[in-house]
Amino acid sequence: MTTSTYGFTLTVDLHGMTVAEARSELLRILKTCPKHIKEIDVIHGYTKGQALQNLIRRDFTHPRIDRKIITMNNGCTTFILK
Repeated sequence: MTTSTYGFTLTVDLHGMTVAEARSELLRILKTCPKHIKEIDVIHGYTKGQALQNLIRRDFTHPRIDRKIITMNNGCTTFILK
């Protein structure tokens, strides 16, 4: 975990997971994530297909996610939490 301008940042690496596994892991993390965590850097990759990238950037929603930041790194997306 690292600090950020918003509070604390959690990094989650989803490499090697199926879409279903990644969705389940993100739901678990968002359910148990302490309130002082304000950002989650989601490492999803993109070179071996874009299924996880599409899940994270397009399809995945959760009430705790305020917005998503598409980073310069195509294999990473940042969630800003409420």
